[in-house]
Amino acid sequence: MKEKVAIVHVVHRFDTGGLENGMVNLINRLDPSVYRHSIVTMKGHSELFAERIKTDNVTFYDLAKGNGQDLGIFLRLNRLLKTLRPDVLHTRNTATLEMQLVGWWRRVPLRIHGEHGWDVNDMHGSNPRYQKLRRFMRRFVHQWVALSVEARDYLLNTIGVAPERVNHICNGVDIQRFSPQPSTDSDSLVVGCVGRLAAVKNHTMLATAFVDAWHYARERNTTLKLHLIGDGDCRGAVEKILIDGGCIKDCWLAGNRSDVPDLMGQMDVFVLPSLAEGISNTILEAMASGLPVVATAVGGNVELVQHEQSGFLVDVDAGALATALKRYVDEPALIQQQGQCARQLAEEKFSIDAMTAAYDGLYRSH
Repeated sequence: MKEKVAIVHVVHRFDTGGLENGMVNLINRLDPSVYRHSIVTMKGHSELFAERIKTDNVTFYDLAKGNGQDLGIFLRLNRLLKTLRPDVLHTRNTATLEMQLVGWWRRVPLRIHGEHGWDVNDMHGSNPRYQKLRRFMRRFVHQWVALSVEARDYLLNTIGVAPERVNHICNGVDIQRFSPQPSTDSDSLVVGCVGRLAAVKNHTMLATAFVDAWHYARERNTTLKLHLIGDGDCRGAVEKILIDGGCIKDCWLAGNRSDVPDLMGQMDVFVLPSLAEGISNTILEAMASGLPVVATAVGGNVELVQHEQSGFLVDVDAGALATALKRYVDEPALIQQQGQCARQLAEEKFSIDAMTAAYDGLYRSH
């Protein structure tokens, strides 16, 4: 009997997030009779989030990285790879890129690195130190995965990766799990966002824009509500803006949740105010849920949202975001019109089957 392809996935932490959600979707759909997966984390994993994986061919390992420089992490990964003997080492984002050195040392047959999105310290790949790191690591990585066109062009033109080693694989969405649902709050217009409350996600700008739009809606006898799904370091700052703006009573900061499809069913409009973004799983999930999407015109957002058709692309500016939200107050028919367009785009262009097939072909290429 042929032995399964052994893949070691290395991530900073396996917890609520778009990158990790994409991994869940991929692992759940790759043939378990062909693959076995090891998820290696630098900083542990969430047991609750890990429950989203429905296959029984996955094992977790934690390298328990210390704060700051922890050179021992290379030795710990070396021992682990010596035991696991993977066919594929797949690291994701800058925090794990150096782990490819260990894969090279252990002669892992296929070494893949994925660029999923930008960090707040590396907006659009502009950090010179990280550029030098990526250029240095070119010799140790066989194949690179760019989720967005922006990331693909960055690898080709800025980092100098050879075209035959760059794979543009867009995220896919489960259009059965995420689908349009009838509104449960017909008396209000519910604006929603799902994601980590981290600086790069820019929820403070969303809060500022919502305060403006909320007062505008009140003057027009419309109740505007905000649902924020997710948690993180910026929660306190977001809450303060909403409290000071006088609208906290119409806001729900739900924290991390596992029932995102149901919660999206309670929204009318989805907003993603990121400073930088790859291919956002939450935008795709919102589109599949039949929601119009208002997103900042950064990174992969411009590949997903068709301006004025499936939502609005706006500048990274609270005033511009508030103006877009006010459009839905004044023209509520736009919600259904753009939501239907978003759902159609999700069905036709962002198939999860196409994403899985692309990764399947890449993993088998070793």
